[in-house]
Amino acid sequence: MKKKNEKMSREKMLATVKRVLKLIRPYRLFVIASLLCAAVSVGGQLLIPILTGDAIDYMIGLGRVDFTAVKKTLLLIGLSLAASAAAQWVMGICNNKITYNVTRDLRNKAVKKLEILPLSYLDTHLTGDLVSRVIADADLVSDGLLMGFTQLFSGVLTILGTLIFMLRVNLPIALVVILVTPLSLVVAAFIANKTYRFFHLQSDIRGEETAIINEDIDGMRVIRAFGDEAESLAHFDEVNDELAAASLKATFYSSITNPATRFVNSVVYAGVILAGALFAVAGGITVGRLSIFLTYANQYTKPFNEISGVVTELTNAIACAARIFELYDAEPDPADEPGARTLAEGEADGNVSLRDVAFRYVPDRPLIEHFSLDVHPGERIAIVGPTGCGKTTLINLLMRFYDVDEGSISVSGTDIRKIRRKSLRASYGMVLQDTWLKAGTIAENIAYGDPDAPREAIEEAAKAAHAHGFISRLPEGYDTVISEDGSQLSQGEKQLLCIARVMLSLPPMLILDEATSSIDTRTEMRIQKAFNRMMEGRTSFIVAHRLSTIREADVILVMNEGHIVEKGTHSELLARGGFYAKLYNSQFEGASI
Repeated sequence: MKKKNEKMSREKMLATVKRVLKLIRPYRLFVIASLLCAAVSVGGQLLIPILTGDAIDYMIGLGRVDFTAVKKTLLLIGLSLAASAAAQWVMGICNNKITYNVTRDLRNKAVKKLEILPLSYLDTHLTGDLVSRVIADADLVSDGLLMGFTQLFSGVLTILGTLIFMLRVNLPIALVVILVTPLSLVVAAFIANKTYRFFHLQSDIRGEETAIINEDIDGMRVIRAFGDEAESLAHFDEVNDELAAASLKATFYSSITNPATRFVNSVVYAGVILAGALFAVAGGITVGRLSIFLTYANQYTKPFNEISGVVTELTNAIACAARIFELYDAEPDPADEPGARTLAEGEADGNVSLRDVAFRYVPDRPLIEHFSLDVHPGERIAIVGPTGCGKTTLINLLMRFYDVDEGSISVSGTDIRKIRRKSLRASYGMVLQDTWLKAGTIAENIAYGDPDAPREAIEEAAKAAHAHGFISRLPEGYDTVISEDGSQLSQGEKQLLCIARVMLSLPPMLILDEATSSIDTRTEMRIQKAFNRMMEGRTSFIVAHRLSTIREADVILVMNEGHIVEKGTHSELLARGGFYAKLYNSQFEGASI
């Protein structure tokens, strides 16, 4: 089983490497330039020991120093150093260009993927973990690629170049180096395969930890209100300890690479010294040539030490890239059906029909079954019922955030699966219980659905939503900048902005899901009047727990366990004395349903 897991880990790592290489492909000109610069840099550095050895041979013996040759050699050494430095500088520019462009592409593609993932995916994955993949993991991929391009290319070229130069200088001594070389490669490959699994685990736990931090910061008021600080800290400590353990194992195995390669390199260096000394004693090599070999042996060992560090970073980068690719591979929202059309302007007349609809979030737990409903243009449909009866689920199905399992939903006589999602959703205006604001000005938040709206229209929408008063009291009025969570505003003020957003666009159909839940009673009465004006001639779906807010609805649907159990006006349902009457009276009597 262990071997099977290691094989799967190895295959996954290779597949990830291939995908990373595909990301690099658009920047192949920079890769080629980087390789050429690495070759020039390494060539210049490898030429210096030969020139130095020649200079030594020019100075052997008393009174036999060839100053002309020495000066010429020193000039060549200077030129080699200058060429190597210039090539390294250009290589750094190319490597940075490759690395940061690939990281940008990784993030762009990840965010684009998040935009098309179904809500079911976002509902089942921690927000902090997704943020960790897009931000932290992409950064680690960037670090690994930068080290890879900067040191791996140069290291490999140095090893190959050194071997070529040594073969040209003295074949027997070079063979000593070649025979021991595979040992370093085997050691590095073995450790890299071991560390990948632990780095992948480390990235997974880091994502979980990010999710916990995100959750705790968002809910800090609730945590403190319930005195749950100790429990939250204990939970974080538990995950943090897991991360420490995984990081320790990953670091331990990766740190073995350096001492292991250093041991092999010491063996190589010792072999070169021994073989060189024997050849020098026998007169088979000059002192200058022996110094070349010793320098090359030292240069030959350094890249292995550098590559061992690069392997660690690359392994970590590949593990992080694998997590990002897992996001890429998630199934997106099904594409619009072939032939799906866009609703023409004015075509969405508010006629909505549900036929024998069935839906479940979990396959073995039915939620909505055999649900049928006909809504005529301009009707106000209130949906009430106990928590978990399917009210918000019905809204999700109308908007195609989820698709029905069975049956159909039609708008203006067309099955919504044959309508483009963007066109369908543009026909609805939606105000939810959970407010959402973006970082920007108040005006930009109101005009979110219509960025080109003039300031006059924005202010009129705010006045209709009774938001103009508090906006005028803000330091910069409509130009006041708020954070992404609108922390400067109260919950009620944030909800007023969301209502103003819909007031501005006024689509043919409206969905109000507990739209006034965070607003005081006096303001709610004013907004109800604004809603009444807004809903004139528009089909409206109103989800409410406070039943006093839906008395004027044309039809009230009473839901329980995914079924419509009652249907009628407020007065009809009260007179009937059934489920709705009990639900309504429980608000005043404290009765249980």
